[in-house]
Order: sequence, then C-alpha cells, then structure tokens
Amino acid sequence: MILKKTSYRLAFLTVFGLGLLVGCSKKLEKTEDVRPVRAVQAQLEGSEVTAEFSGEVRARVESRLGFRVPGKIIARKVELGTVVKRGQVLMQLDPQDLLLGQTQARAGLTAAESNRDLAQAELKRYQELRDKNFVAQAVLDAKVTAFKAAQASYEQAKASLSNQSNQAGYASLTADVDGVVTAIEAEIGQVVAAGAPVVRLAKTDELEVIVGIPEDKINSIRQMSDVKVSLWANPKEVLQGKLRELSPIADQATRTFTAKIILPASVKDVRLGMTAMVVFGMKNPNNMIRLPITALFQDKSQNSVWVVESGVVKSVPVQLASSQGEDVLLASGVVAGQTVVTAGVNLLKPGQRVTILGVESNQASNPSTGAASAATSAASGAAK
Repeated sequence: MILKKTSYRLAFLTVFGLGLLVGCSKKLEKTEDVRPVRAVQAQLEGSEVTAEFSGEVRARVESRLGFRVPGKIIARKVELGTVVKRGQVLMQLDPQDLLLGQTQARAGLTAAESNRDLAQAELKRYQELRDKNFVAQAVLDAKVTAFKAAQASYEQAKASLSNQSNQAGYASLTADVDGVVTAIEAEIGQVVAAGAPVVRLAKTDELEVIVGIPEDKINSIRQMSDVKVSLWANPKEVLQGKLRELSPIADQATRTFTAKIILPASVKDVRLGMTAMVVFGMKNPNNMIRLPITALFQDKSQNSVWVVESGVVKSVPVQLASSQGEDVLLASGVVAGQTVVTAGVNLLKPGQRVTILGVESNQASNPSTGAASAATSAASGAAK
C-alpha cells in the first residue's frame, strides 16, 4: 500500500515538472526598440549671418631698430616688455673709434680754416697791388682761384666734422616713438653691423587684431561690414572694430588669409599678445532655419540632422550658412515645420522609432506655438 502511494506521488511530480519545463521553453515576444529623444520644430526667422574667428592683439606699427653705425654693444638699457618714451636710450655702442674720427675731423676743419684765412689775406693784398698796377691780372686771378679752393676745403672739412659728430651720436640707440619693447635681438659684447636689428619696438597707441580667414570664408568676409571684437580676458566687453586690411595671398604655412582689424583708440586694458574673438556679421536678406548645434552629426563626411516623420527618424543632409554662438543657420536641407532631433543624435540609426520628450519651437517670441507642439506630441504619444 505504501509503495503504491509512493508511485502516485512520483508520477505526479514528474507530470508537474514536465509542465514547468514546457512553460519555461515558451518563446518571449520581441519588443521593438524605441529611443527617447528631444526635438525642436524648425521655424524660419530673419537673422544675421556671422563668422567668428580667434586672433591675437598686435601693434599696427612695430619697428625693428638698429644702429646706424657698426660697433660693439657695451650697454643695454631695456628689458623685454619695457615701456619706453620717445628719446629714451635703448642700447649703446663703444664710442671710442667714433670719438677719434670726430677729433680727426675737427683737426682737419682747423687746418682748412687756417688755409682759407691765409688765402683770403693774400687775395686782399694782391687786390691792393693790382689796383696800383704793381702786379699783373693773371697773378690776381691765381690768388682768387687759390682762395676759392681754400674756401671749398673749409666747407668740406666743416661737413666732415658735422658728419663725424652725428656718427658719434649714433652710438646711442634711442626710441623714436612711445611704445613697448617686444623683442631683443642682440646682447652686450656683440659686434653688430650698421642697420642690423637689435631691438623690436611696438607703438601702443594703435592696436589691431590679426586673424586668419579660411579660403571658403574669404568672399563672404568682404561683404560683412559689422565687426565686433571681444577679448578672452574680458569677454563681456564688446569692442567695435574695423577691417583695415585683408591679404590677397594665403599664408604658405596655414593656408589662411590674414585679416587686420583696427581697435578703437579709446580702448583700455588691452595688452599685446592677448587672445581676441572677432565676429564678422551682416544682415541676412533671406529667412533661414536656426537649430542648436547639438542637432548636427556627421554622416559620410556630410553635416546632417535627424528629421522625425510619423515617429521614425531619417537622416537629412544640410548645408550650413553660418554659426551664432551655440546655434547654426541652415542654408538648405530642412524646411519650416519639420521636427528635428536635438539630443541623442549619435544613438540613432535610419528608420529608428523614437519617442519625443519635448518639441519646442525656435520662435521664442511665440510661446503658444511651442505649447501647441508639446500638446500635439503628448497627444500622439497617448494615442500610441
């Protein structure tokens, strides 16, 4: 009797275990992958076409100064970054040879002056003798010629002394303008040739910003008359600049075109070498689509965005017109009213089903549009 009950129990457990195995082996239904994203509704708006570049503050006039005479440097009066005034001594040469030349020229002038005075006295005496007919006219003519030669020698010696005096003065290199020393290219004890640059001096009363313009922006930059400059040290202060020069030739190293923007004369607290941001702008006659820069992604080296249609995304290539801070202006690719993904673009693939967390209108001046879009999105989500 006990064995019979045990057999019933074993049979029951066997049937129950098989039922569990059959239930566990049932295939689960595969759920569709739906990703949440954020999006905006594209709207046309009038805007300003801008182009932003980084540059460096430099002096408009920067001179490479050198001695007018050769010699050995015996003194350097300035350091790198020294602010100097006009007429201030920067460097000095050994003046010994120049002073000797000046002494020689002064002695030559004294000798020439003596010869001139003697020739003048003889000419006066022979003129008196000629008046009394004691000498011939030819003798008087010779004395006149001798006096003119002595006078010419005197003038020559005088000019030579003046030149040697100037040469002695050139032993001191002085600043010709108010400015700041930006480079020192020679040191004490070095023998330099005449005209060799030894100090670089920049004028601080006229400053400008140097930027490199890529070749795909060169034509649009010529049409942008509004130029604004902000310094990295003080980004809140915006200065009005003016394009002074745009190089017609690209730099061989960077392949960019150098642009020089003049800063206002009243600018303060701006130092040479500071980093500046230059924004070229002009009013855009055509309305364009403005999107956050986060909406862009690269698809086969092409700027693209994800457009949502019926809950499914598709890749749309776009053409950029310009950038404005954290937004970009599209020249083509997206039309007004389309819903464009702005967050999560790198996790999507063509045909991906998405759920929109929020659709916002780009037109901040019309909040009702954004509210309506959000309500529409919520309603569609509820229907699904």
